[in-house]
Amino acid sequence: MIWSWTLHKYLARQFLGSVGIVMSLFLFLTFSIDFVDLVDRTADKHVPSEAILVMCIFQLPDLGMKLLPFAVLLGGVFAFVRLSRSHELLAIRAAGFSAWNVLAAPLSVSAALGVTLVLLFTPISARMLAEFAQLEAKFIHGQASQLAVSSNGLWLRQGDAKAQSVIHAVHVAKQGVELEDVIVFLYGASDKFLGRIDASSATLGVGTWTLRNAFVSGKDGNPKSYATYTLPTTLTPTRIQESFASPDTLSFWTLPSFIAAARRAGFSPTRYLLYFDSLLMMPAMFAAMVLMAASFSLRLARLGGLGQVVLLGALSGFGVYFFSNVATALGETGILPVALAAAAPATTAILIGLSLVFHNEDG
Repeated sequence: MIWSWTLHKYLARQFLGSVGIVMSLFLFLTFSIDFVDLVDRTADKHVPSEAILVMCIFQLPDLGMKLLPFAVLLGGVFAFVRLSRSHELLAIRAAGFSAWNVLAAPLSVSAALGVTLVLLFTPISARMLAEFAQLEAKFIHGQASQLAVSSNGLWLRQGDAKAQSVIHAVHVAKQGVELEDVIVFLYGASDKFLGRIDASSATLGVGTWTLRNAFVSGKDGNPKSYATYTLPTTLTPTRIQESFASPDTLSFWTLPSFIAAARRAGFSPTRYLLYFDSLLMMPAMFAAMVLMAASFSLRLARLGGLGQVVLLGALSGFGVYFFSNVATALGETGILPVALAAAAPATTAILIGLSLVFHNEDG
């Protein structure tokens, strides 16, 4: 393969500029639609316009992350189409460069973009999405806590293999630090039932739950009354919030420790494992989008024009998105292994893109 730094820098700039333009358009449209949607959802709640604007800003990075693969795909399509229409691709091929020379720079830029997104941008996006969730709970759902409390109340599980306790509370306050109308079921090793505690309220401190007006019952069912009763815990306010948070609100760097803590406490970390593995596959997904864009655009004349190329690119992007959602659902339900569910969309898209490029290049 012939190598030219000048050519590859030029192609990288063309590709990155096209992706930037498409992404800017996506962000503008997303922000506008999200703002209108939030205005509609808060129409009867008298939420200040400034709060709605701040909520849109906080949610925008997460929405942008979800749209970036499509921006890479369409940006690649427009970059390759422009190079084809200006006959620059023809000149490059006439100079002895193959399609793989043309794709080397966009593939490198897309992979670097994916690595940067995962390592540097996800902490910012996760923090801002968590702030959005707090504002949404306050202004839209009317909850003091961002935790999702169903009509049956809140359930928490804590402990390890030797001793565990399951906590149920009807009401939650202060982001899970204070619970009301509490029932605690105590278990030993192998889920052996040891007793229960009924209390009017519970407050989370450093390493303990402080239960008030508690009735503690053993296996015999005879209750003992305590004005204040302390129950050891490994939970913290942050851990409680994270336990009920969407995986999107956790950054790439905090996911491994959270997954380990969830396993120790008995929570199922499947959603978080799947999200973590999908982040690891993000550079490969971006590279797959470049290959699919190239497979539709490098032979513009044969495909019949810009409209058909854009349509094929959009359809392929939606196909990958649909397949990714199906794989995620299968992974969350345990039908597919988590690693396979996370890797399948990017791997399949890469194989399809390589096959089409090979076909266009070598016939």
